[in-house]
Amino acid sequence: MENKKIIIKNLAVAYDVEPVIWDINLEIEKGKLTAIVGPNGAGKSTLFKTILGLLSPLTGEIKINSNIKNLLSYVPQTSSIDWDFPATVFDVVLMGRYQDLGLFKRPTKKDKEIARKAIEKVDLEEFSNRQINNLSGGQKQRVFLARALAQGTDLYLLDEPFQGVDAHSEKMIVSILRELVNDGKTIVIVHHDLQTIEEYFDNVVLINKNIIANGAVKDVFNEDNINNTYLPKLNYFKQRELEEND
Repeated sequence: MENKKIIIKNLAVAYDVEPVIWDINLEIEKGKLTAIVGPNGAGKSTLFKTILGLLSPLTGEIKINSNIKNLLSYVPQTSSIDWDFPATVFDVVLMGRYQDLGLFKRPTKKDKEIARKAIEKVDLEEFSNRQINNLSGGQKQRVFLARALAQGTDLYLLDEPFQGVDAHSEKMIVSILRELVNDGKTIVIVHHDLQTIEEYFDNVVLINKNIIANGAVKDVFNEDNINNTYLPKLNYFKQRELEEND
């Protein structure tokens, strides 16, 4: 398990009595940027929520290999956030320190400095005191990435972090994530844009209720595996060929 960050064995998850994902056997490699891709309803977010402990599996187990107290950081979809909550950018990023502090302790000078550095990392210093509901989509996503950075963990789970963001924010996020991986962090992303898989990621998991393929992008991101994941909804390589010849 030394080079594996997450090991999932025989996992099945259901809402009420209807299974959503089943027979999930998966190993996420340590120190890699891994994409989880599949069609809508394939169970990508369900898998994430189960890893986070928000859902209980019907069967199976999940093991996370870590030697530090705070196992992971989570960046949710921006669509799941209540943006009317009265908080500034700094407030939200500082929340990343609460896991370390405990419920009744106040943030220290060191905690505030960590939050400031995380905000600086995502290039939002000038927005530090701005209410989060007054930010653009890309800025909002960068705030939650900064909150994750402030937690100081070695495992990051991001649920569609590029959805609704501008090109500048997307490039910045990818650059930061690549730096984290170069520092030995493990990053897993639910992702929907197949055209950026080869450019952004080291590994890819293709899922549609169960695992279709899992491994290095160069080894498993191919026509057969993609078609087995998406058909009949999408023949990705045929569509890409048609777009290029259009």
